[in-house]
Amino acid sequence: MKMTKRNEYIPQTVTHPGVTLKEKLEELGMSQKEFAVRTTKPEQTIVKVINGESSLTPDMAVQFESVLGIPANFWLKRQQNYDEAVARAKRRDVLAAGVDWAGSFPTAKMTQLGWLPKTESHEQKVEALLYFFGISAHQAWDDYYCGLKLKVSFRISLAHCSEPYAISAWLRQGELEAMKLDAPTFCAKTFKANLESIKKIMAGHPDNFFPLLQQLCLEAGVKVVYTPCLPKAPVHGSTRWINDSTPLIQLSARYKQNDRFWFTFFHEAGHILLHGKKYISIEDEAFNDIDQAKEREADAFAVRWTFSEEEEQEVLQYGALKEKDIINFSQKFGTHPAMIIGRFHHKKLLSYTVGRQFIRPVHLD
Repeated sequence: MKMTKRNEYIPQTVTHPGVTLKEKLEELGMSQKEFAVRTTKPEQTIVKVINGESSLTPDMAVQFESVLGIPANFWLKRQQNYDEAVARAKRRDVLAAGVDWAGSFPTAKMTQLGWLPKTESHEQKVEALLYFFGISAHQAWDDYYCGLKLKVSFRISLAHCSEPYAISAWLRQGELEAMKLDAPTFCAKTFKANLESIKKIMAGHPDNFFPLLQQLCLEAGVKVVYTPCLPKAPVHGSTRWINDSTPLIQLSARYKQNDRFWFTFFHEAGHILLHGKKYISIEDEAFNDIDQAKEREADAFAVRWTFSEEEEQEVLQYGALKEKDIINFSQKFGTHPAMIIGRFHHKKLLSYTVGRQFIRPVHLD
């Protein structure tokens, strides 16, 4: 999310309209008491305005116009400029207080990826992060991501994560990317049916596999986005529901291998179909709310869709495998050879140097 800078002049010193009122009354030789009588306002009210202790209201501005001959919009504009100057002074304090907070984020990488604009000062960096997260002060980040102040939107706390700052930034970028996608109402039946077509894409792994995957998921009301990893946030993927209505699968393509990418996708798809709206998945990150049983269920779901245990046993019983055997088995099972090799690597049934030719690189940047 980019910050929108307006071309506007913000004076460093803006006086309260009471200063101008006092000067005008002195020019006219009119006492504050007389002015109060002429405007039908209590004298104490006029005194507070002159001393800058009270704001000048639209009602006052109209009455001042009749008595002083100065248009009401002049007084209202003076009050507006003063109020804005006060608010911006407070804003500078907010930005200064957030400098240490901003230093906890991998802002250099976020800027390199285009998530943040280039900044010249610590305060500008704070402001850029506030725009990015859609918050007005850094305390709001803690309330949202760690304090569970808004449980409807984010049901887990990152307070005890190893790197809550980097992980929250990665998650937020996924939300921003998801906002660019239009999706119909989620339909579990359509999503499960489309997994058959998605499995065929996995098996062929064409160069344009990601937009094909994204479109098939969108047809079922599921948003899928790619978000590169950040330093200190080595997350494979995440699943959560946006506004309690739209499931979002966020993938990082960590390690940039097709076997890991597709297993992670089907793992996250399993969370959507098996565990509903209340469970948030952040793969490879331990946090208090993680449910190991649900994670195992999602793993089992991914195994069934990529290279089932029954299919694995059939391959193992075959004996010594040659390259053509792996290809034949992958075609028989409707999967990609990398899913077979990747499973055997994961279980240490094969050396990581064997079968590397089957693993396809994933480049989505």
